[in-house]
Amino acid sequence: MKTNRILLAHGAGGRLTNELIKRVFRKKFLNPELAPMDDGAVLKSAAGNRDIVFTTDSFVVDPLFFPGGDIGKLAVCGTVNDLAMMGAKPYALTIAAIIEEGLDISVLEKVADSIMKSAREAGVKIVAGDTKVVERGKADKLFLTSSGVGFRDKKIRVSGSNARPGDSVLINGAIAEHGMAVVTARNDFKLKAEISSDCAPLGKLVQKMIRVTKGISVLRDPTRGGLATTLNEIASSSNAGIIVDEKQIPIKKQVESVCNILGFDPLYVANEGKLVAMVPENQSSRILSAMKKEKHGKASQLIGKVVKSPKGVWLRTRSGGLRPLVMLEGEQLPRIC
Repeated sequence: MKTNRILLAHGAGGRLTNELIKRVFRKKFLNPELAPMDDGAVLKSAAGNRDIVFTTDSFVVDPLFFPGGDIGKLAVCGTVNDLAMMGAKPYALTIAAIIEEGLDISVLEKVADSIMKSAREAGVKIVAGDTKVVERGKADKLFLTSSGVGFRDKKIRVSGSNARPGDSVLINGAIAEHGMAVVTARNDFKLKAEISSDCAPLGKLVQKMIRVTKGISVLRDPTRGGLATTLNEIASSSNAGIIVDEKQIPIKKQVESVCNILGFDPLYVANEGKLVAMVPENQSSRILSAMKKEKHGKASQLIGKVVKSPKGVWLRTRSGGLRPLVMLEGEQLPRIC
C-alpha cells in the first residue's frame, strides 16, 4: 500500500508500521545503536561488566481503564518489558503526561496510583517526568510516554536477529487476552465476557531465565500485531524459518470464543504480559522449568522450533499441514496500547 498520508494501520505494529519506520525514522536516524531495531538500545559501558539498555514507549489506549489494567499500569509494564526483552534488569523509568483540558483530577490520581503500584511490583523507580496540558478536543483525555533504563551483563547477546536453526520457541502463557479485554471494555459490540488483560511486568521472569543460561538467542514481547507479527519480525531479522504448532499455542476458551464471534485471529491480537523466547534446544527444558516457577510464567509452553528452511513463519495446523503466517497487513484494533 503506497500512501503519503498516515493511516491508523501505520500504528498497528504490522507491515505498514515497519515500512513507515524504515521510510522515515530508520532512514533519518540510523546509527550503530539503532541499527538492530530491537526493543531497546544497548549503550556500551566502559566500566564494569554491565552495559546500559535504554528504551522509550508511548501509550494512547482507549479506554483508559479496562479489566486487568489501565493506561498507567500499561506504561510501566510496557516499558519494563521492553528492557527485559533485551536481557536487561530494569532500573528506572520516566513518565510524561499529555493531558486534555477538562480531565477530572481524580482520574489522574487513579492513574498515578496505578503507576506506583506497578513500579513497585516491577522493582523500578520513577525518577523524572513531564506534564503538558492541551485544549479540549486536542487530545483524548490522557496520553503517556515512558522511557526506561536498565543494565545487562556484557555476556548477554539477546537480539531479534539471533534466532538460530534448532532453537526452541517458548511462550509464557495464553495469547490475545489484552486485545480482547480492551475491545470488550469499549462495549462497541455489546459483548459480556469476563476477560482480563494479561498486562504484567516480566523483568523478574526474564532474570530467572537468564540464571539458567546467558545464551538465550531472542526475547520479544508480542504486543501490537500479536504473536504472528512478532515471529515474522524475528524470522526476517534472523533470515530463518519458524514453525509453530497450533495445538501447542495456549489460548483460553473465552478469548478464542470472542475472537471467533468478532472475526479476529488471536494470533494477531495484542498481548501485554507475554514473551516469546528462542533458546538453545539443549537448554529448553531447564529454562521452561524455571519459567513455570515464576508468577508470570506458570503456563509457559514449548510452541515451536526455528528451522533453516522454509524461511518465514509457518503454522503446523491441527490436521498436520503447514500454512504460512504472514505479518499483519492492516489495523485489527486501533488504540490498543
